[in-house]
Amino acid sequence: MKVLGVDPGLTRCGLGVVESSGPQNLRMVGVGVIRTSVELPLEKRLLELESQLIEWIDLHNPDVIAVERVFSQLNVRTAMATGQAAGVALLIAARKGIPVMMHTPSEVKAAVTGSGRADKKQVALMVQKLLGLDEIPKPVDSTDALALAICHHWRGAGNARVAAALEVNKTRRLVKK
Repeated sequence: MKVLGVDPGLTRCGLGVVESSGPQNLRMVGVGVIRTSVELPLEKRLLELESQLIEWIDLHNPDVIAVERVFSQLNVRTAMATGQAAGVALLIAARKGIPVMMHTPSEVKAAVTGSGRADKKQVALMVQKLLGLDEIPKPVDSTDALALAICHHWRGAGNARVAAALEVNKTRRLVKK
């Protein structure tokens, strides 16, 4: 399975593709950052983000896209920009028929480091170790995207099985009525 992790942002949107042939056999396929200029109007920045995300998806053909779930921050402007960037990724995935899973920052930290309160440096070091990288990818947005992909490999399959089981139970209840 190949997962594209997206750490959404308008100025810097981190991307990381991780492939697995088993839960303990992870391999980085690609990592990068999409940058948009703060000088451009919002709609042009979103268009640039869309164009480059489509290129990444077409190049890597992911089975799933894992996006960081936007959470409320003290800085509303940052939260809005992050949400807009996440929306672009979700829309592209829907158009291409690629399943999307969203993971919270604490869920990603817990999956990668064992602690939902890990700091950025701990996450980066674990990403480096888990993927057998010589160095930590820079900037941090790209490392965060790889962490999202790793999180999905380890948690996404289980979450999907739980959701499928709940759907089966729901269907059984409807049939019994």
